[in-house]
Amino acid sequence: MQTFTLEQVAQHISTSSCWVIIQDKVYDVTDFLFDHPGGANVILRYGGKDATAAYVPIHPSDALDKNLAPEKHLGILDSESINRLKESGKNKVQTKDELRVEEALKAKPPLQRIVNVEDMEEVAKKILPYRAMAYYSSAGDDSITHVENGRAFGRFFFHPRIMKPVSQCDTSTTILGYNSTIPVYISGAALARLGHPLGEVNLTRGAHKTGLIQMVSTNSSLSYAEISAARVSPDQPLFFQLYKHVSDVIAEKRIREIEGLGYKAIFLTVDALVPGNRELDIRAPHYLEDFENQGLPTQRKPDGDQGETDRLGTAGGLVIKNDADMTWEKTIPWMRGITKLPIVIKGIQCVQDAVLACEAGCEGIVLSNHGGRQLEYSLPPIELLYRIRQQRPDVFEKTEVYIDGGIRRGTDVVKALCLGARAVGLGRAFLYAQSAYGEAGVVHVVRILEREIRFGMQSLGVRNIGELVPQMVERVDWQPVTRAKL
Repeated sequence: MQTFTLEQVAQHISTSSCWVIIQDKVYDVTDFLFDHPGGANVILRYGGKDATAAYVPIHPSDALDKNLAPEKHLGILDSESINRLKESGKNKVQTKDELRVEEALKAKPPLQRIVNVEDMEEVAKKILPYRAMAYYSSAGDDSITHVENGRAFGRFFFHPRIMKPVSQCDTSTTILGYNSTIPVYISGAALARLGHPLGEVNLTRGAHKTGLIQMVSTNSSLSYAEISAARVSPDQPLFFQLYKHVSDVIAEKRIREIEGLGYKAIFLTVDALVPGNRELDIRAPHYLEDFENQGLPTQRKPDGDQGETDRLGTAGGLVIKNDADMTWEKTIPWMRGITKLPIVIKGIQCVQDAVLACEAGCEGIVLSNHGGRQLEYSLPPIELLYRIRQQRPDVFEKTEVYIDGGIRRGTDVVKALCLGARAVGLGRAFLYAQSAYGEAGVVHVVRILEREIRFGMQSLGVRNIGELVPQMVERVDWQPVTRAKL
């Protein structure tokens, strides 16, 4: 294998010849610059330099093999250059944000003190690097939809039945025929390694320990094969959240890959076709720049037309190659032609599309507005679930219905099941859990939800999921007061 010096690599810093170093290996990324989802400038920033620290947390291990031709894998650094990089790493001055995270980790409470899902989120936001926190927690525009997703559950109240034998209460269910200890699954969420070195592996192992099903994102920070290999048992089911690539060829390769790895269902994401306006994520680089430069003199560019800031952020680059021209008539038959896996449409936002999904023969639908991260003022999923129950109850007989967005309590889960949902998905909650406490955090969140769901069911007078019916909830036209945090 050919070797290179740091000086040789440093000569290649332009659009006509751009090389980068990743984990001591040298790559020619020139031809990929303008195909990169995040744009060429992201790569050029590291042209001629070591990009390992920026690259590894947000890219699966097989990304270079999938996106660069073999001849673009140029070789490896010589031993002297490798040693120089190691020495420079040792002498690297920590940023203020890294120092902040260190102090936050020292003050992190013991796991047993986390008594609900919001506690976990609060801890995670303190210990996460700012960039990761901004990506995980960002929402669309003014975050109104994100907030209302949760508030909407407060408009549904229970009609408990009393004098029912409930000492034996079974919270288990099936999702697409696969067993789950509670009616909850881990929703697909990207870039888990931004929060923890093991990333999605924490979710996989936590799901196995608790009997949950994990949905794996197209944009995972580990490869689909690595996540599959992390399963404790080959019988552990994994679902796949598909962002269909604009290229049918690439999309088909992706589907065949996950099918070959043993994934059990495809959740086709249809509510994030184009980059959303997630301003906390977009502002993150500017915040970090200001945070690091506190107390230091700064130079400003003259006022004038400087163009818009990069509006993609961490999130936008992940979806820029998505297929924005999918249709019921074209896309679903195309998928049926290349896979036998069940197809679930993730991102239903109106009653009419729920009906169309049934007519297309989809095995399931997820009522979702992408966690409030895309279109502002899209209806909260629990409200849409209620409307389907009122207007088209036949949908629940034709397909499995799930919801995600705004779920924080076991009572939220129970309300959704009363209205006809088969299960609910949580994404951010599990990202925060694995970021703060790793695999143990994932298990802890499941135990919290299991306890709260069981309590809700017993208090309603039911012994199993099948006994939850629409008559047990009522929608009111007023909003309860904001709950106090005790």
